[in-house]
Amino acid sequence: MSSQGRGGVRLHPDGWPFIALAAAINTLLIVLAGWYGLLFLPLSVWCIAFFRDPERQVPDGRGLIVSPADGVMLPVVLASPPQELGMDTAPRARLSIFMNVFDVHVNRIPADGTVSRLAYRPGRFVNASFDKASEHNERMSVRIALEGGRELAVVQIAGLVARRIRCDLRQGENVRRGARFGIIRFGSRLDVYLPDGAVIAVAKGERVKAGETVLARLG
Repeated sequence: MSSQGRGGVRLHPDGWPFIALAAAINTLLIVLAGWYGLLFLPLSVWCIAFFRDPERQVPDGRGLIVSPADGVMLPVVLASPPQELGMDTAPRARLSIFMNVFDVHVNRIPADGTVSRLAYRPGRFVNASFDKASEHNERMSVRIALEGGRELAVVQIAGLVARRIRCDLRQGENVRRGARFGIIRFGSRLDVYLPDGAVIAVAKGERVKAGETVLARLG
């Protein structure tokens, strides 16, 4: 899903059109305005940084649920999973990660399991740090069946700037903890709805890394 850029930097393929456009504009400005054209260079660098896709050390161990995104933990709340997933509507712990435009935006699978349902829902583009973004914004929801009959949901949510959610999963696909599965452009949020009995291992305000930080452990 990712490609290797110069100097060994792994980049998500969705980034190449933006990187090429920024480089072309930067080159044109240098030709037309000389050294003043270099003022546009930070945007080119930012495009490369935004679509970076670093390797991660996925932790071993049974029952671990890792972060699907880089970012900052928002408050833990009790909430029902998205209705379109057809899950039990009883409220469960929802962990939310807010990604700003400087975070890595490649998303990763939180736990081993099988994708039992995928559901896309169009919506608004409220600031992703607001709690109402989970309910009103454009989203892509994934239901994952875990070992032992339990299940969780991971939801990609568009933000104020984000206008493109990409999810590369298929229904019935077996998935592994820490595997890449999508990306959101530019600045967004991911929600994880935990199964009953999961013990939360993070707190509000903590910075987490996709595929590395343990969010919870199955009890």
